[in-house]
Amino acid sequence: MEWERQLTQAGLRITASRRSVMQVLQQVDAPLSPQEILNQGRLIHANLGLVTVYRTLALFAELGLVRRVHQEDGCHGYVVATPGHLHHLICKYCGRSVEFRGDDDLWTLIERVEARSGYRVHSHLLQLFGLCPDCQSEQAASDE
Repeated sequence: MEWERQLTQAGLRITASRRSVMQVLQQVDAPLSPQEILNQGRLIHANLGLVTVYRTLALFAELGLVRRVHQEDGCHGYVVATPGHLHHLICKYCGRSVEFRGDDDLWTLIERVEARSGYRVHSHLLQLFGLCPDCQSEQAASDE
């Protein structure tokens, strides 16, 4: 597994807690809160604690293994990260999340913002919210 190799290369151990957090995240396609990760992770590793979940998520995020996703309700969820600079599209109904690559047009927008504001942009976060194809179909079926 790639994540295990990255931990080992960083000189970090692959603990039962870290393994359980990653297993939980690999099983879902929607962002999970730390509490949800804890609840599901305890089914894999009974001694998993909330502080450990937070520390593990911070470590995994630093290594680029997971991404923190800002949700419309103001909470943060976490998903397994794909290498590279990607953004998220999140279904407002079921919560499913998919990644997409940024476009050159985004950098054009950033350059315009920099020119108008005088700021120098060092990073950005782009997330889009909508309805996934499955939820669109469900909604269309219920409208009939």
